Amino acid sequence: MGDNSSQIDLAEDLPAIPGSATPADLNIQSRNRHFSSAAMERRWWVGGDPYATAFFNALSITFPKGETFFMKVLKQYREDVPEKLAREIRGFVQQEAVHSREHLFFNKQIEQSDFDISRLEQALTDVIDNIGSMPLIKQLVATTCLEHLTAIMAAEFIANPKHFQDADEEQRKMWLWHASEEVEHKGVAYDTWLHATRDWSPMKRWLTQSVFMVRISLGFAKNRSKGIFDLLRQDGISGPRAWFGFAHYALVRPAPFRRTLGPWFQFFLPGFHPWNKDDRDLIQLAESEYEAAIMEKADEAEAVAPIRDRRKPGRLPRVA
Repeated sequence: MGDNSSQIDLAEDLPAIPGSATPADLNIQSRNRHFSSAAMERRWWVGGDPYATAFFNALSITFPKGETFFMKVLKQYREDVPEKLAREIRGFVQQEAVHSREHLFFNKQIEQSDFDISRLEQALTDVIDNIGSMPLIKQLVATTCLEHLTAIMAAEFIANPKHFQDADEEQRKMWLWHASEEVEHKGVAYDTWLHATRDWSPMKRWLTQSVFMVRISLGFAKNRSKGIFDLLRQDGISGPRAWFGFAHYALVRPAPFRRTLGPWFQFFLPGFHPWNKDDRDLIQLAESEYEAAIMEKADEAEAVAPIRDRRKPGRLPRVA
């Protein structure tokens, strides 16, 4: 990731965004991971659990179009912000572009598992078109709210191993990689929002972002739930069984909705900033798990390869 000391010195010479708590030495860069050949081993790839699988599948379907929209919005501010934030927007765009690419591959595998995702995609298109018809500043605050939702879920996915317990290994690695970069760039949209509204009163900014967060969160919960139940119906799970089963998954164990409720409320606190909680340790944790999986696969390949075909020490076989 480069020499952190030089990054700190450079950052200190640049004007700060008022209210920003983004670490001065944060270096946002795309790791450009490739998972296109990571086949789903099972239709219910999250530990054989239809509810967990429906949850992550419905979430993945939002990423290609959603993240493309986020990139489009932030790129329109890139020329008007301080250089440090402009660099972070560039890193944000690079990361989101790769996320969109990889989730396109992932979503193709959902379809190959005999799921019809056309209704979920159309519903998402309708939402994005609606937000895209708003003034740019409202598109930005919507992006800021959605990025906060994504970041707090990403942190939860990394911190709580129950989410991917017994999941297909290649898919688990893909989601951990994606989550780590969402945590890494979690302050970019918010800092862009702070800069764009720098002439607003704190009360006007707080009211605007709070109202949008409520609207965005209600819409997010409603639309993702509809998508989840659509996918569950395609598995023959509907009615009370679907409602109670998903409620248990979302609110009891592993409880992604319940466990992110506290971080969601923090958005409304005075002085909120995504980096008020420095959780870069989660990035390192996700990367360490990813690298551990690579090492394990390398050891397996070394054990079965003929002596003449073994790689030189220090080289690892390529993992998708």
